[in-house]
Order: sequence, then structure tokens, then C-alpha cells
Amino acid sequence: MSDLRLTLAIGDYDQTRDLAMGQVRPQGIDLTVLNFNPEQTHFRFIKKQEWEVSELSMGMYCSAISEGKQPFIAIPVFTSRVFRLSGFYVRTDGSVRKPEDLAGKRVGCPKLSQTATIYARGYLSATVGIPLSTIKWFRGGVNDPGRVETGNLRLPPDIDIQWVKDRSLDDLLLAGDIDAMFTARPPRSFLQGDPRVQRLFPDYPAAEAAQFRATGVFPIMHTVALRRDAYEANRWIARNLMAAFTEAKERSVARLKDVGAAHVPLPWVPHQVEQAQNLLFGGGEYWPYGIEANRRTLEVFLQFAFEQGVCHRLLRVEEIFAEETWPEMDVKI
Repeated sequence: MSDLRLTLAIGDYDQTRDLAMGQVRPQGIDLTVLNFNPEQTHFRFIKKQEWEVSELSMGMYCSAISEGKQPFIAIPVFTSRVFRLSGFYVRTDGSVRKPEDLAGKRVGCPKLSQTATIYARGYLSATVGIPLSTIKWFRGGVNDPGRVETGNLRLPPDIDIQWVKDRSLDDLLLAGDIDAMFTARPPRSFLQGDPRVQRLFPDYPAAEAAQFRATGVFPIMHTVALRRDAYEANRWIARNLMAAFTEAKERSVARLKDVGAAHVPLPWVPHQVEQAQNLLFGGGEYWPYGIEANRRTLEVFLQFAFEQGVCHRLLRVEEIFAEETWPEMDVKI
């Protein structure tokens, strides 16, 4: 009997490299791997499910599930986790000098359903204590105009948001028409060294480490989703794929911890991994997959997404993942 043929679309990550190269093979599956940038992968899968397995934005995925659209089901594999205080950009000559200064200001973000901005807005409301209704929101492309919202949101009635179609958010910030921008990718002006734009948190690693100590949240950006028809036809693929992703990730971590050779062109990587392991994971498994090890972050994210109107209802953690990947206990939905 031949293996089941499936196609996976995913970004180019070291933690999935051995899976993409065929050095790790999911049992019973003949896997073809396509590498695209995340935005292209997410958009094509959320709209047309062009392949059976895909990396997918947590914001886009949970928004669709909450609305009752279930052409896919996720497994608790988290390909991208990124703290997001690095993505707060302000004018150097503006009035925003600290997070509290954002109250009553004009703030841009590319999409409300973008996972990075869900965490950013959640930081404002839950940590800084700024009601999101006090901010005038602007939505549009970061460097080019015209970016559209992919989800069907249910925004709170007190949220004031304007969709800007003819200018980019970078243009608005440079012109002083907005005071700040939240974005996963830096604006072009910042990358080009424009002196008018700076990060709100210049020492963002220290700010993000302090935020983690206060909240226990290490933001999850992307998960892995299975097309529903492929999953229902062979439900065993959920666990087998998760096992393969886990093995590939463990091989990546072993490379990072190798003091005998530099596997990435950066000094002191093993030491940095040890520090991150102690801070973020209590000295336990590094970058764990699965529900229980990530429950705190997942629950906070789902609460943020619901409060912000990205999700139509408050989702529970188990219902967004395939039953075969739940903790080994009697879990009822």
C-alpha cells in the first residue's frame, strides 16, 4: 500500500527544514513541501485551500472558525512565535514617547485580523490600560496602498476605524496624519533609515522580556491547518504530521544548541538558546508544540481576538485543534 500523498505550503523555517528536505518523513505520508512567504501562503489557503496542509495565521484561522466556517482544522504546531513590541513605530518629533501616550491618538495597522496587531492591541488594553475605543484607527497597506481585510469581522460599536485606500500607512506616518503604526513588518521608511521614524521601544528585547515576565504570554503567530476533507478522510494524519513537525523542530533545536559548530551565522547562539529556554519555558522543552504547554498564550490570544471583534465568539482552545492532538485525557467540547 502506497503512502498518502499530501502537499504542505509553509514558510522557510529552520524548525521545519528537515521536514521540507525529506530528512524527516511523516509516517504513512508522501509529503510534497512548497515554500512561500507567509502572506501568500495564508491568503491562498484561507481563500481557496489550494493544498491539503498549510501554515496559517492564527488571527485569520480563528476568525473563520468563530464565524462557523470550517473548511480546515488546525494541529497545535506553532511555526512562528514573535514578540511584537518591536513593531510599534512612531514619529521622532511626535508626542508619543511611551505607551501611555497612545491614548486618544491616531494609530495605523495593516489588518485588524493580522495576528501581530491582535497582540499589539491586546497589550494596549490589557497591560497599558488604554481602551481601544479611545484611539482613532486607520487600516491599510504598510508600504503600499490597498491592502484589504481578509476576514469578516464583528467590530465593537465603539471602535472608530477608517480604511485608507489611496495611501500607505508609511505615507500617513511620514506626513504626520497618524501618530503611530503597529505592524509585523517594518515600514519602508524605517528600513531606509529615515530620521523621522523610530521604534517606540528602542530596546525592545528588554521590554518584551519584561512583558513576558508579567504575563506569561509568548505570542503565537502561525499554526498548521489541514484541509477538512483531507482530515476527515484520514484523521490519523493529524497526529502523524504533528509527530513529524515535532521531530523536525527537535533536530533544529539540537543544531542551535551545538557548541561545536555554528549552524547560523551569529555568535553565542547556544548561550542565547539556553537563556531563552530558562526565561520562556522554565528550563523545560524548548519551543514546545501541543496544547497544554501553550494554553496560557492560546487563551489570552482567543480572549483578545474576541474582545476586538476579530472572532465572532469566544473560542475554547480545544475546539480549534484536531481531536487527535488533544491532551491525553477525556476532553469534552
